[in-house]
Amino acid sequence: DSEGGLYVCMNTFLGFGREHIERHYRKTGQCVYLHLKRRATEKVPGASGGALPKRRNAKIFLDLETNGDLNSDDFEYEDEAKLVIFPDHYEISLPNIEELPALVTIACDALLSAKSPYRKQEPDSWEEELQASKHAKTLVQLDNGVRIPPSGWKCSKCDLRENLWLNLTDGSVLCGKWFFDGSGGNGHAMDHYKETGYPLAVKLGTITPDGADVYSFDEEEPVLDPHIAKHLAHFGIDMLQMQVTENGLRDSDIKPRVSEWEVIQEAGVKLKPVYGPGYTGMKNLGNSCYLSAVMQTVFSIPEFQRAYVGNLPRIFDYSPLDPTQDFNTQMAKLGHGLLSGQYSKPPVKSELIEQVMKEEHKLQHNGISPRMFKAFISKGHPEFSSNRQQDAQEFFLHLINLVERNPVGSENPSDVFRFLVEERTQCCQSRKVRYTERVDYVMQLPVAMEAATNKDELIAYELKRREAEAARRPPPELVRAKIPFNACLQAFSEPNNVEDFWSSALQAKSAGVKTSRFASFPEYLVVQIKKFTFGLDWIPKKLDVSIDMPDFLDISHLRARGLQPGEEELPDIAPPIIIPDDPKALDIDESSVMQLAEMGFPLEACRKAVYYTGNLGAEVAFNWIIAHMEEPDFAEPLVIPAFGETASSGAAAFGAVGLDNQPPEEIVAIIISMGFQRNLAIRALKAMNNNLERALEWIFSHPEIEEESEPALDTMDMENNANANILSETGSEGPRIKDGSGRYELFGFISHMGTSTMSGHYVCHLKKEGRWVIYNDLKVCASERPPKDLGYIYFYHRIPS
Repeated sequence: DSEGGLYVCMNTFLGFGREHIERHYRKTGQCVYLHLKRRATEKVPGASGGALPKRRNAKIFLDLETNGDLNSDDFEYEDEAKLVIFPDHYEISLPNIEELPALVTIACDALLSAKSPYRKQEPDSWEEELQASKHAKTLVQLDNGVRIPPSGWKCSKCDLRENLWLNLTDGSVLCGKWFFDGSGGNGHAMDHYKETGYPLAVKLGTITPDGADVYSFDEEEPVLDPHIAKHLAHFGIDMLQMQVTENGLRDSDIKPRVSEWEVIQEAGVKLKPVYGPGYTGMKNLGNSCYLSAVMQTVFSIPEFQRAYVGNLPRIFDYSPLDPTQDFNTQMAKLGHGLLSGQYSKPPVKSELIEQVMKEEHKLQHNGISPRMFKAFISKGHPEFSSNRQQDAQEFFLHLINLVERNPVGSENPSDVFRFLVEERTQCCQSRKVRYTERVDYVMQLPVAMEAATNKDELIAYELKRREAEAARRPPPELVRAKIPFNACLQAFSEPNNVEDFWSSALQAKSAGVKTSRFASFPEYLVVQIKKFTFGLDWIPKKLDVSIDMPDFLDISHLRARGLQPGEEELPDIAPPIIIPDDPKALDIDESSVMQLAEMGFPLEACRKAVYYTGNLGAEVAFNWIIAHMEEPDFAEPLVIPAFGETASSGAAAFGAVGLDNQPPEEIVAIIISMGFQRNLAIRALKAMNNNLERALEWIFSHPEIEEESEPALDTMDMENNANANILSETGSEGPRIKDGSGRYELFGFISHMGTSTMSGHYVCHLKKEGRWVIYNDLKVCASERPPKDLGYIYFYHRIPS
């Protein structure tokens, strides 16, 4: 339709564009549709200071997947609805109660008044809506003659020149509170409130003609001050003349910032926007940048482009009646939006002139909003369906899971990432070995902190930082650890100790070491830098390091060699299962209990989780909590049944063998939580006499069994365990492996800014047409200084031999 709009089938209530409505009619035979159009009218200032409607030269219609901000107060809208009868395209304008049957009229009214599935899927705003302060209207301001300069501020009780707040009652300029990371101030603004009771303060450096950041000490939250202009004018501040500054200093006083945020986003450099196919941005839906960074990278790979965008007509033709719930349809739709170029067009000269004249950007035509895609791909997942920030590596594996489970055509695009890992485990006492293989998609590279080349600088910085923290002064300029890439590669290849290793040769626990090698090299190598670790408080933290990642990588020396001459294999004997005479005597690992309790879970639930998972650690117990937290007795005290009593599904004694050799439900739940299917978990446990570790090894060594496995019941079984993805494969011969040489070239990397995976921001850099391009949500620009040393996930493609 030359005028755009949306067609809604009155039988299925699904929406279609003009290019797909004919196909839907031919496919389903449904002939009655509701045609919806929205025309936007821009407001212009009127003579009385109000706003008058102005018809734009070009019509603007509702486009659910573009980023046009048609909810802005700068526009008024005119909606139009018609009933369209196919195949003759006979139109009936609505409302029309005279010509239409009552049932049709009721259906049309219900549809027009209801929220569409698209709008229902819209997440809550990630920014908290501020409320007007109860003190704003009646605030008393002292007539003490205080006048505040437009810049150069300093705390009146110390020498700090950052994080300064102006008290709106007496005009005092004081520093904010001190933060654990060394930023902030000495808390003099709060101390002043406690002494005087003056409630409102505005943060200096945030004042602009549009408003300012205001905090209410009494209400203990950020607030709105509807009278902020008057309150600031009392101290000689004209909002219309103010600009946002860094720490309240003039531009000439600001030292160039070299923080991770500025470097990764290439702040301070004028980046040139790029447009066209493959250069389309994605709107941030509220902490959805991890999704955008991963999808931009994935759809830069030809195999994914062919599988979804190349097969788009076929995917749409064979899509189910509800395409909003079809993975391949949503992937094709997103891929088309990113690669078609329809949503990445340079502004025409008239628009540029209009923007310069207005000194503002009213409407963003470019970019897509992946709202429906995010709603589907995160459905049922407790983390990705939230508005919280997530780990891009975990989302990448979650995406691979869905690709594996929803084949499209004969080519599985995720084949390009898959490789085999050979794990060699050796008993240190008997020197005997065991070789196993598993499937993986990501090479996890440890950070060799001990190999930092600037240790002296790091030691000096740490001393200065501690001194500044003790003296409550601003921290010194950051010194980042410089780690050689070869040191990280060496750490990857070194043997690792196996905790709680049971040697089948000795029939007892012993010291063991494990070494990993590549049994095959993938077409595309994904390298994750293991920057994230857990602190003493069990909170994920990030190592702020610089690694000289190479543009060309050769890991041929990491090729697996298999059993070597002179090596003797460990016997295939399972460890014995020890059942205590008194189950109550089983110790509970209190350290694991406290780790879980510190996450906010009830103490008794944590004790249950650790007990029912056999003291295997907090991570395994955490999976138990997630699986049982909806049960009514979740937080009830732990009750251990006597031996021989019938236990509930949530209280089956870990490791106990039933009379019918049915595996304990809790062990089955642990394996299922790793992403394996239930019947396969039961089969493996029975084969290995209900030993958890041996059952997992059995699963990894029997990929052919997966063909007999039942279909997965949900889309989140395998989100975190790359090793478990072997079950996603089809075919009796095991996973499809695209082996080749171990020589690669870097073509993209995803960077994270922030201190943990639970916060911060993601961007990605991709090498296209011989140049690096930065994708920062909606902003797509030619990169001037790609920060290759600060990346989190790197993408390499194999160099043809």
